[in-house]
Amino acid sequence: YKTILVIGSEVHSAGLDTSKRGRNVSVIFGDGAGAVVLQQTTDARRGILSTHLHAQGEHALELCVKEPGFGSKKIDYTNIENRIENFMPTMNGSFVFKNAVVRFPEVIQEALDHNKLTTTDIDMLIPHQANLRISQYVQKLMNLPDEKIYNNIQRYGNTTAASIPIALSECWAEGKIKDGDLVCLAAFGSGFTWASALIRW
Repeated sequence: YKTILVIGSEVHSAGLDTSKRGRNVSVIFGDGAGAVVLQQTTDARRGILSTHLHAQGEHALELCVKEPGFGSKKIDYTNIENRIENFMPTMNGSFVFKNAVVRFPEVIQEALDHNKLTTTDIDMLIPHQANLRISQYVQKLMNLPDEKIYNNIQRYGNTTAASIPIALSECWAEGKIKDGDLVCLAAFGSGFTWASALIRW
């Protein structure tokens, strides 16, 4: 295909427990959508250099929605208290954090090694906007200055699948990505999956 539209979107607000019971999860997530148009190029020096995807399914229940699919309709949970946890995001925060701070650097390094590059070659790292502390930890571990990492979780929360498309769009619109820059995208998420993509802009 010559032109591909990639869309990431999430509607979390319809399925969050906004009572005190759900405060550990509900304050983190936000609604959002973003899109990217990909096109073929004859320039071998530009484009997606490589992608790397991993999963560890045995930990899927540590970060998931057990019974997704109720769409954007609000649900009255008063009569289904015994099943409420199946319809809303559940997260073992400390377990996710401990794994994310390991997997993020690993998958970024995997992409760099695959392309015979180093962290000093990265012009912009755009991580999945899950947690600012995770991004800051990865930034410090990889010795990246502030101008080489983009965060917007402070404005929108964690928009999950939409977070990288939104951040990429904003980063480009703000002039922080230029032609020829090496851009690294990295994510960690539900199902216990993590991935990276290395792009020559």
